[in-house]
Amino acid sequence: MTSNRLRSTPVPGTRDVYTGVDFNLGFHVRSYELDLEYRVSPNHLRGTAVLRLDNYEPLNQLTLDLAETLRVHRVTAAGTAGHHIKVSRFRQSGGKLRISFAQQVPVDQEFSLTIRYSGVPRPLRTAWGEIGWEELDNGSLVASQPCGAPSWFPCDDTPDEKAYYDFQVSADNPYTVVANGELMGKKVSGSRTNWHYRTEHPMSTYLATVQVGEYDTLTLTAPGAPVPVLAYVPPELKNSFQVDFADQVKMLEVFTELFGPYPFEHYSVVITEDELEIPLEAQGLSIFGANHASGENNWTRLIAHELSHQWFGNSLGLAQWNDIWLNEGFACYAEWLWDEKANGIPAATSARRHYRGLFFKPRTILLADPGTRLMFDDRVYKRGAIAVHAIRCLLGDEAFFTMVRRYVAAGRHSVVEPLDLQREVHRVCREFGVPEPEFEQLWHDWLDDKSLPAFPEPRA
Repeated sequence: MTSNRLRSTPVPGTRDVYTGVDFNLGFHVRSYELDLEYRVSPNHLRGTAVLRLDNYEPLNQLTLDLAETLRVHRVTAAGTAGHHIKVSRFRQSGGKLRISFAQQVPVDQEFSLTIRYSGVPRPLRTAWGEIGWEELDNGSLVASQPCGAPSWFPCDDTPDEKAYYDFQVSADNPYTVVANGELMGKKVSGSRTNWHYRTEHPMSTYLATVQVGEYDTLTLTAPGAPVPVLAYVPPELKNSFQVDFADQVKMLEVFTELFGPYPFEHYSVVITEDELEIPLEAQGLSIFGANHASGENNWTRLIAHELSHQWFGNSLGLAQWNDIWLNEGFACYAEWLWDEKANGIPAATSARRHYRGLFFKPRTILLADPGTRLMFDDRVYKRGAIAVHAIRCLLGDEAFFTMVRRYVAAGRHSVVEPLDLQREVHRVCREFGVPEPEFEQLWHDWLDDKSLPAFPEPRA
């Protein structure tokens, strides 16, 4: 048992300053078992969620995040090792499920909560628009970054609280259900099919997903590919998909070489029948719209970006949203690395082009803490990527890619903070004879100052 969250630094207060949602303190959720019955045409969800927890504080009550469009019908608790735990009451208010216990739960107990609920899942209204479970013209998708997971299951919706998942999802035929993890099996029963998925690695709530649509399954894996690559595509888009995603397996090979082993058992791509403004990331899979499979080969940049998130964001999760640049800066830089490897366009050329773009934009972004309104601003992505390029210029290629692979390996299936990246850079600075004060100044200039530093050049 542990009294600490997964992060290295203390939790700052009792509320996530980015999402505005109160933390659910006093316990960890170790796993979620979600048994869901989804009826597509009325967009109705009936679920049973079994959460396995342990507590690092004595608990008279606890809270979980759950949208009020989903009504809880029953909550029960069960202890282990003969410890009796009983729920005395529960209520929903303000996006929280509040559960009280008949007697205080002593510290360091292992117990489970079983929550039965139903309703019409809808995206949650947030500072970034509507996010979460979204009904499509023919099916549904889930895109929860950063705080949309409560739109479809009760959870502790904060990025540093990773857990294991088991999904049992029943949907109408002929719909295919795609979720995170390995497909353990499916069972047809009358007009419905039950799909069973299970994750092998812990996952943040915002990366949990269920995709429902009429899809054909394609296998993209070429001989020698690091892991299987699957695609779920509407039948009418298969030919154009093959054009746009022709490099998907090669990208996986390149990123494995640059970043280290692919962190999951397989990689999947889902193409929805609807158009999507931007692709969506989830753990072990990415979701693109029909417009991204147009057959015009216009989306290579985004395809590379979403794949790289399997390392930066999914395996290496965030401790807090302030550090979103660790996800997006590396993912954006991965786009430039793909161009460098596949098309011979140096990453420096891409970095310089986007630096010129930043030069003419307002300098109001503090990369280390951009704030709620600017969290997903393109300047965070591009400034973050150029900061990564600046580190590469300082270290040189051998030291830089050694550092990246170590950073990825050290944070594998955990959460990272800027200090984790700093530690690995300092380490290679000492090994390769790079003055550490130069790195400290670089870090300050790009992360902790809003002014735009000079464009990074290779160290003499």
